[in-house]
Amino acid sequence: MAKVEEFLSPSEEQEVIKAIKTAEKNTSGEIRVHIEKNTEKPPMERALEVFHSLEMDKTQLRNGVLFYIAVESKKFAILGDEGIDKKVSDNFWESTKDVIQNKFKQGNFKQGIIDGVLKAGEQLKTFFPYQADDTNELSDEISKG
Repeated sequence: MAKVEEFLSPSEEQEVIKAIKTAEKNTSGEIRVHIEKNTEKPPMERALEVFHSLEMDKTQLRNGVLFYIAVESKKFAILGDEGIDKKVSDNFWESTKDVIQNKFKQGNFKQGIIDGVLKAGEQLKTFFPYQADDTNELSDEISKG
């Protein structure tokens, strides 16, 4: 599976978007998923570039989380902005990565992303609860490169 379009079916993409909306319903945090074909760079380095290109570093509370996936390279990374990174436990991102990786190894990419998004949403809810004046600062759509 070398094509980004084949990684998730349109209905699976909608399920991931629904999970993002669910996760964000209880938090002021922002979650994005970015899928691209390949990266020659280390996944965290590439995720940081995508994070900035999607302007995820411009949220008011600096509480954005990016799930970055390079399909052909079989690499992924989870990147939290400084606001959330300062608050979650040291092993949070690794434990979230493990949840995703277990599903990916089974070939269940959609469920891996959904489980990771919902787990991140729980942490965001803890540290950045939903506020009455909260606005959705970033698109919930899956970006592709």
